[in-house]
Amino acid sequence: MEQEVRFYRACKRFLSTDRKIAMPTAKFCRVRLVERIDFTDDLALFRFEPEEPVTFTPGQYATLALEVEGKLVPRAYSIVSAPHEPLLEFFIELVPHGKLTPRIWELREGDEMWMRRKIVGHFTLETQRTRHLMLATVTGIAPYLSMIRAQRHAVERGESPSHRFLVIHGASRSQELGLYLRELRQLSEEVDWLTYIPTVSRPWEDPEWPGETGRVDDIVRKYLDAAEDFTPETTVAYACGHPQMIENVRGILRRAGFADEFIREEQYFVQKSSEKTTRKAAQPQPSPAPKPTAVPADRLPPGARPIPTVGKLPPRPDSK
Repeated sequence: MEQEVRFYRACKRFLSTDRKIAMPTAKFCRVRLVERIDFTDDLALFRFEPEEPVTFTPGQYATLALEVEGKLVPRAYSIVSAPHEPLLEFFIELVPHGKLTPRIWELREGDEMWMRRKIVGHFTLETQRTRHLMLATVTGIAPYLSMIRAQRHAVERGESPSHRFLVIHGASRSQELGLYLRELRQLSEEVDWLTYIPTVSRPWEDPEWPGETGRVDDIVRKYLDAAEDFTPETTVAYACGHPQMIENVRGILRRAGFADEFIREEQYFVQKSSEKTTRKAAQPQPSPAPKPTAVPADRLPPGARPIPTVGKLPPRPDSK
């Protein structure tokens, strides 16, 4: 009987080892977690060091994976970092019942994951035009950050800024914008080719928030009207993140005159059909305070009342 038990255990070890060898890792390399910064309980920044050189175009995504019960569980994540940066940075949201992100949340510095060597994606900068309206919810800012960091690096090396970016970044509360709020605000104040408009949709839960309020699709038309050089004839519009936001802004952009070929989209998940007809119910809400604007007083639409600014719009063509 004891020999049978030993034989069974040996077979089990052999089969387990065989499965691991057979795992499809040939197209993957290892990446080591070197830094993690938590913004909220379910939003965090992860920086990985790849074991081999990685090449990609800003806006593309990488496929990260972990072994679960002898199999690789892969998921795609847009890359925050620019190609010149040595570490790969990701802005990831925890999916409580997901197969991968709960395990990513268990990682500590020094732990490793798999990453597919081939980095892909078509949500990249459209270079036919030089004006770019970028709309994002929470982690949807990731591909835009990669594009903006790449241009900042090029400018620091002596190149002229080729593109202008108008970025509207929405979340329920400001802490969900993470460190990227400070990064983009600061850069927006330093250069004339970036305008960053952060907005929160639950200001009653964020009483110290001094900036714009409302969902991205609530305020996009306001900034389109004010930014005269971001027109349907000169601009490429991008929408990344929550599918409901993407659906809403698609209609707004079409009504504003944007052709479909200049509206780029990237959804971060597939929305359930039950969610498409109703938005999540909220608790009774107090009447929000008047919305502040990020437009300088001399660039407000006719009749608008100037209030404290949190950003700026790119200069009009005649002020270049």
